[in-house]
Amino acid sequence: MSEHRRKPPQPQGGGRAASRRAAQQRPGRGSVPGRDVPTTSHSEPYGSPYGGQQGHGSRAEARRAAQRVSGRGRGGGKGAGLPDKRLINYPRSDRDGWQRFMPSWKLVSGTALGFFAIVTAGAGIGIAMVGEPNPHLAAQAQNNVYYWADESQMAATGGEFNRQIVPIERIPLSMRNAVISAENASFETDKGVDPMGVARAVFNMATGGETQGGSTITQQYVKNSFLTSEQTLKRKVSELFISVKVGFSVEKDEVLAGYLNTAYYGRGAYGIQAASRAYFGKDCDKLTPSEGAFLAQVLKGPNLYNPDGGIGSQATPELNTDRAVKRWAWVLDREVEVGRMTPQERDQAKAAGFPKLADPAQARSLAGQTGYLVETAKQYVMKTKGLTAEQMARGGYKIYTTFEKPRVDALAKAVDDTRKDFLDPVKRPQYDTNVQFGAASVDVKTGALVALYGGPGWDQKYFNNNANTTGVPVGSTWKPYVLAAAMEYGTQNSDGEGISADSKYQANDLTVINNREGKPLRDSKGRPFRQKNESTTPYGYVTLNESMEKSINVPFAQLVFDVGHEKVRKMAESTGILRESMNPNNDASFALGTSTPSAIRMADSYATFAASGTHREPFSVTRVEQDGVELDGFEPPKPQRAMDNDIADNITKVLENVVQNGTGTKVKKLKRPAAGKTGTTDENKSAWFVGYTPELSTAVTLFRSDPNAKEKKLESMKNVGGIPSIHGGDIPAEIWTEYMIAALKGKPVKDFPEAEDVGVTADSAGAPTPTPSPSITPSPSASEEPEPSPSPSKPTPSRGGKQTCKPWQWSCTNPDGGTTTGTDTGGMTDGGTDGGPTGDPSPTFTTKRPGRSDGGTTTGSTIWGTTDGGTGG
Repeated sequence: MSEHRRKPPQPQGGGRAASRRAAQQRPGRGSVPGRDVPTTSHSEPYGSPYGGQQGHGSRAEARRAAQRVSGRGRGGGKGAGLPDKRLINYPRSDRDGWQRFMPSWKLVSGTALGFFAIVTAGAGIGIAMVGEPNPHLAAQAQNNVYYWADESQMAATGGEFNRQIVPIERIPLSMRNAVISAENASFETDKGVDPMGVARAVFNMATGGETQGGSTITQQYVKNSFLTSEQTLKRKVSELFISVKVGFSVEKDEVLAGYLNTAYYGRGAYGIQAASRAYFGKDCDKLTPSEGAFLAQVLKGPNLYNPDGGIGSQATPELNTDRAVKRWAWVLDREVEVGRMTPQERDQAKAAGFPKLADPAQARSLAGQTGYLVETAKQYVMKTKGLTAEQMARGGYKIYTTFEKPRVDALAKAVDDTRKDFLDPVKRPQYDTNVQFGAASVDVKTGALVALYGGPGWDQKYFNNNANTTGVPVGSTWKPYVLAAAMEYGTQNSDGEGISADSKYQANDLTVINNREGKPLRDSKGRPFRQKNESTTPYGYVTLNESMEKSINVPFAQLVFDVGHEKVRKMAESTGILRESMNPNNDASFALGTSTPSAIRMADSYATFAASGTHREPFSVTRVEQDGVELDGFEPPKPQRAMDNDIADNITKVLENVVQNGTGTKVKKLKRPAAGKTGTTDENKSAWFVGYTPELSTAVTLFRSDPNAKEKKLESMKNVGGIPSIHGGDIPAEIWTEYMIAALKGKPVKDFPEAEDVGVTADSAGAPTPTPSPSITPSPSASEEPEPSPSPSKPTPSRGGKQTCKPWQWSCTNPDGGTTTGTDTGGMTDGGTDGGPTGDPSPTFTTKRPGRSDGGTTTGSTIWGTTDGGTGG
């Protein structure tokens, strides 16, 4: 073919399509320096005839080239092209890759300035919108009203010392100096806000951490002005705005007066005037520097620094008093340190001693048992709803309790009658002083606390609630838990099967006790440990039923090792006994009652046996209303299965035998089916009777301790009431019986469920086989109890028609010629009080951990310590 007929060669840049794309380039978007991108036009479709470079060879390459040109041209290519019309050039159009996301200094500075402007404007608006605190708006505290179980009014408390706003001129300078020194030394120069403290509080609030209060007097004043104590982020922000406004617009004296007039000082007192009246019985302008320092220290937290005591195991009167004295002295030193008191004034105040406080006003208004009832119910409400003492003191609550007035009165009468007949502090001051009674009664079917006896009364300046006091060893009333655990879990001798109360154990005095490995326990001198009974009677091998009847120590000291201490603890805990009140040591005395539950807990625990193994937690409040609205959380506790009903019923059968034939025969005067156990501790430091009928379970305790002593401890009750040795079957059983007769008057007589046989007979190691030899009949001795005999007529103490001889008097001639000799007829002394070991197999139990509050939270509980060694009935 001739040369002139050949088709012209096409450029390798993609032909007509590439030419079209190149031709569509916008004017002004020429070649980018450093790039070999060809340009064409419709007049030169095949490239320049003057030696220009040919295309890149493919359509894809041309497309990529066009895209590169387009990308560069959008932003002008570092100065080239059209400007970006967005308000904020981010991501940056004039950068490639990761640099597009690096903000410019203009963007950073502009954003910061904008944010600051917004925050400033918002804060300004917030500060302008909030008002200043007005202490007059919260000047009145409302009453809390308490009701009996029948909904009649029991008492009204709170609001005794309503806020009375006083001007700064009436507040002594010494009081102002004490508060400023202790709370906010820079008060007169700061702006009213601690930024770090606020930030810390807001952060903790937002993250769910522990809330914190304001750290300046101004912030505390603002906080006090709120009528609610909710801890929310919104409230903290509001407090911040108000504090800033107050710091800039209100005089310091006005802020200080507002704080002192709204702060809570304890004893139901809001404001300095109310506090001065509550603690010292005087107006605030009469306060001395020492008294001012006291009120300043209590502001740190009345629950922990009010010497009256507060809520919780760490807020006992003893611990609070110790803290208050130390902080009072610190406030005085602090005033000297910041230049608000001279050393001479400080020394003079300290030399005068800790200021003397007036009796609490409630002590005068809540006489008799009312104070203890109100305090128990109040603690229950606070615990259930998580309220602080300050929130509770604001009042406005209607609290409906489980307490039945006729039964409370009956229990108080039983104690008072016995006290008057039994004690004579004038005639026997060295023995009959500081003798304390405590009691509690629980409804078996519900767990409701229907009555308690806390002491002679707040009006008698006795503020410890003996019904709720932990620290008094329960003695042999603990033995049923050991037996119940053996029935439930078995022993080493039963191959894990539960045992029956017919199992026999060695009961002779001073028997060597073996551990779980079968080796003798060792005393502190390395000798084999021998458990002591109260009586030296050679019983030989006896059944556990008989051991409980006579309250013999040795069998139970061995049984606890055969069962295992932890299993006994588990059994006791399932019936409501609190772990923290239990002896933590795995020693022989654990089985004999060195644990220290309260009377409320013991009554509730024994109710589990009465209810055939169903446990119900004790409670003292059925309903609470605030501002006409019923609060939730006060439903009766749900029942829980603690043990098999056959085991519980067998324990009841064993304890019925104690009443009919053993150490609790005085209770037979009730003339109803009753079961119970006596308990007495070493050195006669406490005596108990805990018993129940199918309807009620009641615990009575008797001990001796000086309520005014700096260090609380139990004292021996030997010779108290003219009796050489007091047992649980004596005075406590008498009080129990008199109360139960009155409490169950008119109620139909009910029987306990029939007990089915449980467990296997598993005698202890060394017991004779196939059957043990008959137990040796106890021979008469000076320390033994005579056989039970019918109680004299009209044995129950009463105010009228009394017999000359009382059931607990050892030697007395009645008007009819009858004579009482020896120990009272109802109390067996076999295995009684002096059942302590001759040597300790383990350290003496000195744990001082109070139990939880019963029917409420623990408050003012006294830790008495425990006796070592064994106990008996």
